[in-house]
Amino acid sequence: MAVLAKILLPVDFSERCLGAARYAAALGARFGSEITLLHVLEPLRYEFSPLEFGGTVMNELLASRRQQTEGQLAAFLAAELAGARVQRVLLAGEPAQKIVRYAQSEHSDLIVVSTHGHGPFRRLILGSVTAKVLHDAEIPVLTGVHLEATPGTGSVAFRTILCAADLGAQTRRALEWASRLASELGARLIAVHAVPALEVTPQLSDTVRSELARVGQGLAPQPEIVLEGGDPPNVVCRAAERFDADLLVIGRGSAAGIFGRLRTNAHAIIRQSPCPVVSV
Repeated sequence: MAVLAKILLPVDFSERCLGAARYAAALGARFGSEITLLHVLEPLRYEFSPLEFGGTVMNELLASRRQQTEGQLAAFLAAELAGARVQRVLLAGEPAQKIVRYAQSEHSDLIVVSTHGHGPFRRLILGSVTAKVLHDAEIPVLTGVHLEATPGTGSVAFRTILCAADLGAQTRRALEWASRLASELGARLIAVHAVPALEVTPQLSDTVRSELARVGQGLAPQPEIVLEGGDPPNVVCRAAERFDADLLVIGRGSAAGIFGRLRTNAHAIIRQSPCPVVSV
């Protein structure tokens, strides 16, 4: 069974979706995935009181809006996803909620979504929809601040996968996901651990390596282990740059660990990472 049988690609018709689509297409081509383009129509924001509109006028407005959006969705990213197994779905409601519920109901294996940061501040924030999806989704989510600069689909490579291993409750799950993907793609797998100390002593190194070996027992391939002292987001992102990682995998959830909650260190990792990040 394919690792990624179903990929969910939420779109808002902006250029930021292009890079996300290229990653979805590259993974879809490798695994024969079904890619679902999902657009969510948000509720109308009234500039005037809804009482100023008659029911017939409002119904016609909503019908016209939906028809126009269906046309956009039918044509959106046609070239980038040519040859892929694609379905296009239009829903209405609160975007993040609809995305998460659809992914769950359709048993999606991965959500690929852009960060929706803007301009010079894009690395300081995550778009509200993306942040909510990351917080609420129970399946892996791929995102990144550099997705819009993604080369053409044929140039997307997965040679090196880096996994942030913090020895918390989510570490085994993250390592399993990264190892399975590395096995399928024939990629190099590296586990990086940030030691909250200024100096990594031989004794500390042996202890951490032993614990990581225990957590990763039975995985194939086994990850290469890299230890470095310092702030976790900085350590992880420096390692991603140093090893020219094509993908960074991190664990997430409410469990506390060296990486803490998603909205703290994990958000910082996503903002700083030189490559796309999959939060598992």
